[in-house]
Amino acid sequence: MFYSLKSRLIAIFFLLFVLSFVTMAILLFNQSRSIIRSYIESSALEKMDEYGSYIDMVQTQIYDLASIVFNSDITKNWNAVVSDAEASGGEKNLTHYRMSQFLMQTTNSYSSVSSVTVYSQEGMWVNSGNLVVSDSSFLEEKWYLDFKNKDQYWVPAHTDTAELRNKNKHPVISMIMPIGSFEPSLTRSLMKINVSADYFLEPLARIHLGESGTIYLLDQLGEPMMSQSEYSTHQDMARQVEDIRSSPSRQGVMYSTNERGDKDILVYKKLAQTNWMLVGFVSEKDLYSQLFRLRSTIFIVAGIMLLLSLILATWLSHGITKPLTRLVLAMRHVQRGDFILAESRLAPEKKVRNEVGFATETFRNMVIRLRYHIKTEFELKLLRQQAEYKALLMQINPHFLFNTLELMSSLAIQKRTDDTVEVIESLGKMMRFSLKMSDDLIRLEEELLYVRYYMSILQIRFGDQLDLSLEEEGELGRLTTVKFIFQPLIENAVKYSFLHQSNAKIRIRIRHTDGRVHLSVSDNGPGMTTDQQRQLLERSESVQLEQLLSSRDSQIGLGNVLARCRLYYESLFEARIVSTLGEGTTIELILPAQEERQHV
Repeated sequence: MFYSLKSRLIAIFFLLFVLSFVTMAILLFNQSRSIIRSYIESSALEKMDEYGSYIDMVQTQIYDLASIVFNSDITKNWNAVVSDAEASGGEKNLTHYRMSQFLMQTTNSYSSVSSVTVYSQEGMWVNSGNLVVSDSSFLEEKWYLDFKNKDQYWVPAHTDTAELRNKNKHPVISMIMPIGSFEPSLTRSLMKINVSADYFLEPLARIHLGESGTIYLLDQLGEPMMSQSEYSTHQDMARQVEDIRSSPSRQGVMYSTNERGDKDILVYKKLAQTNWMLVGFVSEKDLYSQLFRLRSTIFIVAGIMLLLSLILATWLSHGITKPLTRLVLAMRHVQRGDFILAESRLAPEKKVRNEVGFATETFRNMVIRLRYHIKTEFELKLLRQQAEYKALLMQINPHFLFNTLELMSSLAIQKRTDDTVEVIESLGKMMRFSLKMSDDLIRLEEELLYVRYYMSILQIRFGDQLDLSLEEEGELGRLTTVKFIFQPLIENAVKYSFLHQSNAKIRIRIRHTDGRVHLSVSDNGPGMTTDQQRQLLERSESVQLEQLLSSRDSQIGLGNVLARCRLYYESLFEARIVSTLGEGTTIELILPAQEERQHV
């Protein structure tokens, strides 16, 4: 009994799920710690490298801005006037205004900079937000005193007075630079460049270490640059950071045991440009929490899958091979086109009791219906083709009618009675012709008569501005053509000829030669590039009927004509476009020369 399909399926499913899940659980758990450590040393440090590059970019922008302000004649003039006790109030106000405008223009060129403020030891400061303030309170602020006395150029996240006056309550990180001298203790003026703390914090918050690990940005003194108050809670790690700051190593990973006996991981990277440092703290317990949950999940899923596999193997093995084999044989006969023999290979018809029986009966019905559909497919294709052609044909008439009615309205307003009567007569003859919707093909002579009526309407509309001619070559006689293929092409040609000039020259040519009819419309419009010509033809070949009928594109007329010709003539139809930029475009339709007697 072991060699039965049922027994083999049960054994295979059992071995597959039990061995695979148990092996995977053991290997995953044993190798996870080395994988996580590898992730810390590669992924975390790589992300720190990316963030370090981001910090370098922001600092470069700040240094560039500071250099521009420091070396500007406007800044030097402002510093001299503010420091000059004999300068008048008007001179100082004018200098303040120029300085404010210069700071605003300069700041707008740097997306990362929030604002720039220049301070004078006399108690005046000018901000890039058009603020000129006489307030010496900044002389007592911590950032100013640290700069003057301790040469601290960078200020951690804080609330800036100038930003508050501009209604910006968000913390900023600032860089301070002296003006007129590179020695902070000797300078009488300085600039303070502010960058929103969120500009540093938001990308840093996207770097994750486990579920609760945090990365901090520390300044050259080992203090956090942003308002990350939880840094003070990592006292053990902070002591290690001090040792790291004095070591020559630029980046690395350190492991330690805290007071509670848990292992902690410290990841660090030093930034070369400002001697800042990125430090990340995470506990090993936090990193492995997902691993323990994963192990429990694996054992639960393994048990469920084992139970399901036994049930599934028992169910699938019962009575499946014989009907399935006969079904496959029948499919092979269908593949060769022998439908009668395929039906004989199927199991006898009976009440459906399972999926295989349902598949067999469905395949039997499919074979029967497939024979019927093959028989009727050709008639259905012809009917569908006729319906698509009628839909495209109905799309032409309203478009032309609206344009002509607008012309009649314009002529009536201008009181051009004779022209109005002629347009109405031509339109009436065209509409009488267009109402013959039952005819797919018409004599070419009738189509040309319709074109001449349309040409007379265009000539009245544009007068001497339009040079329109029709040429015929060869025996046209009883030749037939698809209805309404000229008028949309002529309308497009007139439209594009008038696009960039006041006069249009349109040439219509019909030529019968070598069993084919060549219909071409040429204009003196702006022309098209080779790529535009190729794209236009490719789009007309691939466009779907629903897209064409719902399209509002300006080239709907050309697309309609090409679609109807392809529907009717299929591979016997050919379209060509010859165009030169600045000279014009020629659209040529090549149809098989079919005489009227062939369609009687």
